[in-house]
Amino acid sequence: MAMLAITFFLALALSLPVLMLATLPATSSKSARQRLVSIKDSVRPHAANVHGPELDQAEQRDLVSRIGALLERYQFGKRVKLLLLHADSSMSVGGAFLASLGAALTFGLICFFFLHMLLVTGAAALAGLAVPYFVLRFKRARRLKAFNTALPDAIDLMARSLLAGHSMGSSIELIAEQSPEPLASEFVQVYQQQRLGLHFRDALLQMGSRVPSRDLQFLITAILVQKETGGDLTDILERASHVIRERVRIEGEVRTHTAQGRLTGWILGLLPVIMLALINLVSPGYSSILFHDPLGQKLLYAGGALIVLGGLVIRRIVDVQV
Repeated sequence: MAMLAITFFLALALSLPVLMLATLPATSSKSARQRLVSIKDSVRPHAANVHGPELDQAEQRDLVSRIGALLERYQFGKRVKLLLLHADSSMSVGGAFLASLGAALTFGLICFFFLHMLLVTGAAALAGLAVPYFVLRFKRARRLKAFNTALPDAIDLMARSLLAGHSMGSSIELIAEQSPEPLASEFVQVYQQQRLGLHFRDALLQMGSRVPSRDLQFLITAILVQKETGGDLTDILERASHVIRERVRIEGEVRTHTAQGRLTGWILGLLPVIMLALINLVSPGYSSILFHDPLGQKLLYAGGALIVLGGLVIRRIVDVQV
């Protein structure tokens, strides 16, 4: 009976991610909805009395959207929404919550099925709960790296376009057409917002809120200061491009020098777990006393805590900000 119950809950946990993926909206529908919401947010400060009831009703039609709307009332939900925006993910806040819940149930039940240790099961469930969060952080970091890599070339293209006599709007359109992703899509949105009547300053600031890039913030600040005080914008852009390229170069050198430390952290953190699995594979039951004896369980908990603490200390040491 217990085995049947465990099998049932395991199947239920595995079905949650599948159900969530099956109910996700199409990519075109999701992008269209995001554009509509972005336009609505852009117009809202200028037309406070204009509301979009049809957009709000469309957002509240399904269960995932209702869960997302409930979570967005709290600070945690707002942070998740901002992370989804920075990662350019098609998942909603409610979808991310369901994915975390499904991963937590799956990890916890699998761990309990094999180890029958409640504390380890709870730790596995917490780890599964954080899996979608770390995936989104990885996507955000990869997107941000690609954006920062392409940004200096885009600034040079803007400067040459201005030297050729083009306006700022035409320069932004040229960047949107000739730059790689994700930079192209962001400048496309800036150009479209300008055509729809949004002020150039607001369009740039909204792009800065969508992309958490210090280099982009530096560029936006330089352009807006030039708009307020005057000066040679072409020279400002060339200097900004040079500064950004130097920062990227120095950051690459720092990562090269700290690569050994990061690799050491991964080895020291994963080696005990891998060796434990290999020893049990070669000699089954060799470490069973660690999982069944109370003292062995305490030693496992202490070892796991020390591994996590050592990984955090090593990460703190090699995390050099440029």
